[in-house]
Formats: sequence, structure tokens, C-alpha cells
Amino acid sequence: QVQLVESGGGLVQAGGSLRLSCVASGPTFRNYAMGWFRQAPGKEREFVAAITWNIGSTNYADSVVGRFTISRDNAKNTVYLSMNSLKPADTAVYYCGAGWGERTRDYDYWGQGTQVTVSS
Repeated sequence: QVQLVESGGGLVQAGGSLRLSCVASGPTFRNYAMGWFRQAPGKEREFVAAITWNIGSTNYADSVVGRFTISRDNAKNTVYLSMNSLKPADTAVYYCGAGWGERTRDYDYWGQGTQVTVSS
């Protein structure tokens, strides 16, 4: 079992920054990669970024390259998503997941989500 708890969402103006955190727990979470996804109202959940615990290999959606950075702190069992140059189009509920790749169906565990709202 894997438990994931996100935090750090909020309201920010366009061009601003936020950092999301995801604390992982449970006996098997290091067996998975950690991904950030987001879901805007009326849209499907989409991939944002992912990272592996061991070597920290990362992958990003094209829409966030150069603006978002995913990182991890192994000692704190925490994955971060640093978001800069935020746009109104980034408004969504952001979810942390444990799984592999870029497809939601390949993720077995999810956190409760944290709302990010970017005002214009």
C-alpha cells in the first residue's frame, strides 16, 4: 500500500510561482515512480511530470517544459513540483500519483489533490 498527501496549492496571479509537495508513505512506495498530474474542470486528468526515487530521472509534458521542475527529497519521502511563470491555463486540481510513465491508467495510487488557481 502507498499513501500520498499533497499540499501547497493556492491562488496566484499569472506569472507567479507555487511549489507543491507530495509526501509518500507505506512499505512499497519506492517501487514506483512518482508523477504529478492535473485535471481542469470538464477535462481529463493529464500528465505533468514524473521522477524516479533512485536516480531522479525526470520526464515532463511539453506544456510545462522550462516552467515546472519536479524534484525529490529521499530523506523526507517527498516529491516537489516547482511551478514558475504560471498561466491561467495551469489552473487545475493537481494530483500526485505512484506508478509509471505518462498515462493515468498506469498509476496505482493517488493523493487527494490540491487546487491551483492562476488568475489573469
